[in-house]
Amino acid sequence: MGRHYFHLHLVSDSTGETLIATSRAAAAQYEGVSSIEHVYPLVRSQGQLIKAIAEIEMAPGIVLFTLVDQELAGQLEASCKEMGVPYLPVLQPIMDLFESYIGTTSKHRPGAQHMLNADYFRRIDALNFTMIHDDGQQTENFEAADVVLLGVSRTSKTPTSIYLANRGIKTANIPLVPDVPLPEAVLTLRKPLVVGLLASPERIVQIRENRLISLNANPDSPYVDRLLVADEVKRARKLCALQGWPVIDVTHRSIEETAAAVIDLYKVHQLNFIASS
Repeated sequence: MGRHYFHLHLVSDSTGETLIATSRAAAAQYEGVSSIEHVYPLVRSQGQLIKAIAEIEMAPGIVLFTLVDQELAGQLEASCKEMGVPYLPVLQPIMDLFESYIGTTSKHRPGAQHMLNADYFRRIDALNFTMIHDDGQQTENFEAADVVLLGVSRTSKTPTSIYLANRGIKTANIPLVPDVPLPEAVLTLRKPLVVGLLASPERIVQIRENRLISLNANPDSPYVDRLLVADEVKRARKLCALQGWPVIDVTHRSIEETAAAVIDLYKVHQLNFIASS
């Protein structure tokens, strides 16, 4: 019996670490079920929230959030109710308990659980960079990245990028789309580590089929054609070999395992880059 996938939306006004850790601890209790994570860190404005809500509407699923701004939290709750999707303000039950016991209200400070040290600001800077350079945006600035991830659709590029950014690594990512050449700026990168993410065609088809179902799209789309997907993977592998880019097979890896493998490669790349500079 194959695994069952569901969409999990994590909306945070800080780095999203609290939501990621909490949701993965809960999801680990269910065998044969995996979440497709959509992480929205640093949501502190109306525009950022509207973008997150639009993506939730495109791929309905569970919504967990930590938004101390009551107006934003209320807007997200109202939207979830309207869409009929389950939602939970993760910290609210804990804060309610604290307030009833301590006898005072919270100060509603986004990210207050993090110490404002150099490491924190480095991670926030990395997250900002990663969000701006997600899914092939602003490729002309990719040289400023620490890591660039590329791969065919549904190889966990975005969640892996956000996980790395939470470790302070500026990460950009770009999809490999059939018959669409990579921008020249990507092919000539020198400073960043470029890594190809690959998965078995069966795994990719399974995830894509679940996504089409969630979007009520045509299930006979070429997007999930086994032979076409196999060709996509083959072309991606060939491109990485031609460019000398390392590849990571994410078929049986969690996001954490993929990120750990990227970090190992990045450490070696840093040493080699410094030695050649």
